[in-house]
Amino acid sequence: MTTYVLDANVFIAAKNNHYGFDFCRAFWDWLDLAHAAGTVFSVEKVYDELIERDDDLSAWCRDRRPLFLALAADDVRAVARVNRWSNDSTDYDPAAKAEFADAADSFLVAQALAGGHTVVTHERISDGRKRIKIPNAAAAHGVPWCTPFHMLRVERARFVLDGVA
Repeated sequence: MTTYVLDANVFIAAKNNHYGFDFCRAFWDWLDLAHAAGTVFSVEKVYDELIERDDDLSAWCRDRRPLFLALAADDVRAVARVNRWSNDSTDYDPAAKAEFADAADSFLVAQALAGGHTVVTHERISDGRKRIKIPNAAAAHGVPWCTPFHMLRVERARFVLDGVA
């Protein structure tokens, strides 16, 4: 069974665009069901970012604190490994390395590495020096990653209206 850890941008884009709480509640219900089945999670650092927003999404997250994985000992070692990779890399500017270490991104990749999870993000691999993208860091550590749409297809999520022909 594949387990997924979701980037903050998955939640934010869902709320703001494709799956707003006001018109596509099925997406959010699916996340609840997938989490209950042990398939979908995120990480504590993403939770910290999302609850700062003080909106419908932050309220949704507060009501689902167990969805966001806390750091375990193996995760801490993986964070150190991911940040060491970032610091040692000659592909990124120093500011990009500092931002990556401070943001949830390094924790997301590290916890996926330690837990054998697939990272879900809207980001794409980039050859830019000014920002370390999650897919770049994931690929450097052999961590699988995908878009939310790929995850939904693989997991056969269905958002269907009953009784509509």
